[in-house]
Amino acid sequence: MANLAGRRVFLTGHTGFKGSWMVALLRHLGTEVFGYALQPSSTPNLAELAGIGDMLANETIADIRDAVALRQAVLNVQPDLVIHMAAQALVRPSYSDPIDTWSTNVMGTVNLLDAARNAKGIAGIVIVTTDKCYENRAWEWGYRETDALGGHDPYSASKAATELVAQSYRKSFFNDGGTLIATARAGNVIGGGDWSQDRLVADAARAAASRNALVVRNPDATRPWQHVLDCLSGYLTLGSALLAGKHDAATAYNFGPDPVDNVSVGQLLTGLSQHWPELRWQVERQEDAPHEAAFLYLDSSRARRDLQWKSRWGLDKALQQTAVWYRSVAQNSSVAPSLIASQIDEFLQ
Repeated sequence: MANLAGRRVFLTGHTGFKGSWMVALLRHLGTEVFGYALQPSSTPNLAELAGIGDMLANETIADIRDAVALRQAVLNVQPDLVIHMAAQALVRPSYSDPIDTWSTNVMGTVNLLDAARNAKGIAGIVIVTTDKCYENRAWEWGYRETDALGGHDPYSASKAATELVAQSYRKSFFNDGGTLIATARAGNVIGGGDWSQDRLVADAARAAASRNALVVRNPDATRPWQHVLDCLSGYLTLGSALLAGKHDAATAYNFGPDPVDNVSVGQLLTGLSQHWPELRWQVERQEDAPHEAAFLYLDSSRARRDLQWKSRWGLDKALQQTAVWYRSVAQNSSVAPSLIASQIDEFLQ
């Protein structure tokens, strides 16, 4: 991440949970950030609490499915690096509105890459997808970047399709090497400030605030859990490689936690509750619940080997930082910006 200072970064999805943390991290590293996103989708939301808008050089509030607005925004910024994080990012809502999921995730990415195709000076583009883009075979070893793409639910399948879009544009329109395109697949991200619906830690925060027990559908489901800063450091390490002109980095990368941090929902909540006394949870299994993978694990050896990236915070540290953030903000929401800044400082040290 050393070569990011002074660079112009065009970031989609900057009003989301991960996007807000990304803005704060990029500003800490000395970049000039230009955001493109919809209005925040939840109340409360991290973008407003942390004053993310004040950290931006400029922002455009618009839909990535608006090809004209997106193209104009990219041309106006003339960025060095593009980081594409805007998405419909939840499994269960993808069942209720698959058209929205497919159009946002697939055509939104097409629009972005086509806008970049008509711009000049972009050294690199990082397209963020997901660990769920793999054809899930429920095996107990990590998925590698060379494994088959797939997806049962509309969200997962749309992200697999996004990978194909990136690959197609790389080969069809960016094969001269002037602009390098890479995709990033991370695990299940936790950290302070996520209030999205139907996301585990966000649901836990709402339950703790209301003094109710969190209802858990499937405590045995296993995921690669990681702190948001570990995830974002992977994206930016990859982006730095593209900015440095490393052509071999223009491919797909997994950015997952260490294998020991691939634990079940029940284990995660047990660990989280040790740092969060107000948190209680109970199991209510739903026989007619939409399909979700039972086991998922990423092999991140390519990122460790090629990019010298590795996870910095283990799961217990991630849980402790997450609990501190929510508990502190519940008492005084004005501390959100300073909490983000202090946690970024600690992470980078």
